[in-house]
Amino acid sequence: MASQVKSLCFLLVLLSLTFVGAAFAVDIDSSPLLQKEPSNAVLLLIIFVSMALVISFLCSVAETVLLSITPSYIEGLREKNPEQAKQLKLLRQEKIDRSLAAILTMNTVAHTVGAIEAGAQSAAIFGSAWVGVFSGIMTLMILFLSEIIPKTLGAVYWRKLVGVTMWYIRILIVFLYPLVRASEGVTKLITRGKNVHQFSRDEFLAMVGFGRKEGEIDEHESKIIQNLFRFRSLKVTDIMTPRIVITALSQDMLATEAQQALRHCPFSRLPLYGENIDDITGFALKDKIMLYQPSGGEEVTLESYKRKIHAVPDSMLLPKLLDFFLNNRQQIAIIVDEYGGVKGLVTLEDVIETLLGMDIVDETDNVADMQALARQQWTKRAEELGFELPDELLEPDGGGRKEDGRKEGNEK
Repeated sequence: MASQVKSLCFLLVLLSLTFVGAAFAVDIDSSPLLQKEPSNAVLLLIIFVSMALVISFLCSVAETVLLSITPSYIEGLREKNPEQAKQLKLLRQEKIDRSLAAILTMNTVAHTVGAIEAGAQSAAIFGSAWVGVFSGIMTLMILFLSEIIPKTLGAVYWRKLVGVTMWYIRILIVFLYPLVRASEGVTKLITRGKNVHQFSRDEFLAMVGFGRKEGEIDEHESKIIQNLFRFRSLKVTDIMTPRIVITALSQDMLATEAQQALRHCPFSRLPLYGENIDDITGFALKDKIMLYQPSGGEEVTLESYKRKIHAVPDSMLLPKLLDFFLNNRQQIAIIVDEYGGVKGLVTLEDVIETLLGMDIVDETDNVADMQALARQQWTKRAEELGFELPDELLEPDGGGRKEDGRKEGNEK
């Protein structure tokens, strides 16, 4: 198939160049054939008009297909056909000025020579009085048959025409190399080596929105991508659980007392503090505490179950926080301000929820009943993910299950 495409493209270019050469070789005044046989003029008129339209048609299709190829298409093609992807990248990105120069040069020559020679033949056949009429008809034919129709086809079916177009452009570059190099030199003087186009974040987001409207990307996927793009601009304070709604236990509390307090607690990780909430010294796992069995001796305190908890500054960005959690294999951290005071609590779950496009409760929200607000937000988040909440989690005293020491209330 590839060899057939090469042969076809080579034949088309050869015919194009033959057409140009024949056009310059024809002299109406000195040609005895045209003077004696008017039918020859008709034949030449048909040939010049047909060749001009065919060559212009191919050039318009090639130009539209070339400009329709996207960087994402080339990257996707790299896995299926690395060699073709390499050639496309060369023609579309690295040497696009050379490709366009070859196409536009051939297109211009076809239009110019075709119009001149067709006009000359029409004058020989119909007389000079009809040249204006023929020129108008020729203009309409060029408009529809070499501009509107081929460019529409190229824009709609560019994926199917990529292979043929690639070979056609490469052969054009070879045959028109001197003109292409001259044109390339001129464009380099104008652009001065600057990249004509760089793919931007705004364009990518626009593509995501367009894909969602076309049904290629569903709404949830679109939301994730949009949140991923704004992810790097968010700070830990944008997603943290405020200090006022952190559930924390004293590290001096007896394990048996903690078992009673945690019997209906839905949290799996509980921050532990020393003197007060600003003195968080670590965290404990609820499951470990609930497994404690008094042995008759001195009871242990929660300090025996304490694990190290890391603190992060309130100015940390979310990408840094995500790297911090993954590198340290942690799922919970305390947020501190510039003076070392506890400002809030953040978890790996919060980061994932942000990427999934869930609502964020800002710590400055002026809400009297924080417990009701937290329960409302958790219910909304679960509905967005398609989770069905048990009835006990919807009750006023149930709260929402979390994997850390956050409580949908203002307990400490």
